[in-house]
Amino acid sequence: MLTIFSTPDHLPAVQSAIASQPRLDELVEIKDFLTEKPQPSALCLVVGKKGISFPVDWHNVMPPFLFLEPMPFHPDLLLGLVFAKLGNGERAAELLRNFPNVAADVVAFRQLMEGVTVNPDRLSSDNDEFDDYRLLHNNAILRHYASDGDFDLQKLAYFYEEALQAAPDDEHKAFTAKHYGSLLTDIGQLTAAENVLSDAIAYALSDDARVELKNALCAAWMQQLSVPYDEALLAKLKGTLWEVLQAYEAQARPLDAALVLVDASQIANFSNSFSESLGYISRAVDIFRREEQPELLANAQMRRGTLLYTWAKNGNPQFYKGAMDSYQEALKIFTREAAPEAFAQIHHHLGVIYSEIPDEVKKKSIWASVSVASFNEALGIFTKESAPYEYAAVCNSYGNALTKYPEAIHSDNYEKALFYYQEALAIRTAADYPYERALTLLNYLEACWYANNGEDETNPERFHEMVVKALEVKHIVDDPVLVGEAEGHLERLEALRGVIG
Repeated sequence: MLTIFSTPDHLPAVQSAIASQPRLDELVEIKDFLTEKPQPSALCLVVGKKGISFPVDWHNVMPPFLFLEPMPFHPDLLLGLVFAKLGNGERAAELLRNFPNVAADVVAFRQLMEGVTVNPDRLSSDNDEFDDYRLLHNNAILRHYASDGDFDLQKLAYFYEEALQAAPDDEHKAFTAKHYGSLLTDIGQLTAAENVLSDAIAYALSDDARVELKNALCAAWMQQLSVPYDEALLAKLKGTLWEVLQAYEAQARPLDAALVLVDASQIANFSNSFSESLGYISRAVDIFRREEQPELLANAQMRRGTLLYTWAKNGNPQFYKGAMDSYQEALKIFTREAAPEAFAQIHHHLGVIYSEIPDEVKKKSIWASVSVASFNEALGIFTKESAPYEYAAVCNSYGNALTKYPEAIHSDNYEKALFYYQEALAIRTAADYPYERALTLLNYLEACWYANNGEDETNPERFHEMVVKALEVKHIVDDPVLVGEAEGHLERLEALRGVIG
């Protein structure tokens, strides 16, 4: 539903224009500008003494493209804009044939909305203060969100920075800053993103602007998180996300609230507040299901599965079943054909869960077989050539799972595990992934103690290999827990040295 807020002197003309189009009144609501404040949404238009204008779209309901404003009121101009925002580009073009500049903007807006490449050189300016700013802002937006593949970051940053300088007021400046900050976050320039967004929060005029800027700032902060987590940053994120969530709920924006709940769940999980985290993600799942958003629902189910698995690993084995169910729900949407990477990631997690889920001994072999099937599904997509990092992660997990399967009659699970650890180590080099390499080296060492050493149980070659790998762990990481594990292996190996000679 699109809403037009009109001053009393224009109200009859606005009502007449809407009534002239069959059934348009079913999609457009007309309100008195003097009795109700327009929402900061692209689904609102204002008709007043100066003509047609547009609230800043802080609700993010449409692409952040700015139209010339104010536009002189004309019924065809109003209707053309209405049909453009309602998605009827053909009717909009007919109505705007006598307004070529607006018609050109509508074409660019519709292409941006449909994800079609737009040439920013088509944009023009009427050389007034707002239009100069609008030209710079729209250039940045088209290059950011509708690039033709020739992504010139330097030119894009130039247009954003010039638009910030040219903005006619702080509200529009903050609007540009929000999208510039999001770009900087996406390309990993997190300090610059934080600076742009924090500055904008300070000068933004409206509460709506500050809420959106804080949400964008949280995205930059979340990108900064790494193990071990900064407790101060976690606390800052938790408090700011709660602010944003309360604002979205007060504005009756359930989907936006649900997306914040997903982030809040992740932060609570990082803080080891598992019950709080589960509450957030479960609320998000309910909203996505109610709002019929299958992909967002599947993504939330994946997050819920990861959370429940983490909880199960931390002494609550009853949650293995819930984790498994959540991942399987996500697979109903994220199929191999529709979302191969998500499909593979889910099967990676399921392979781990199937290998660890508690059950009676006679059923463990069944769980092992479905675990193997899931790992094979994951490795069928995450190949060494196409996705080396993911391939290494799956191989490491598969190796761990093999050490948990029931003993095989015709093969040695530990020898198989050593093979998959070697596959992971070939990619997890000390230079690129020291921490991940250290974990896999320790997994390899643990499996070596149980592997079949053939006729020569002392196996000097494997003994030497284990010493080298344990020493490497001490050399590439300084994590006291990992170094302590490596030293434990070296002590056990030293005790065997006399036996081997």
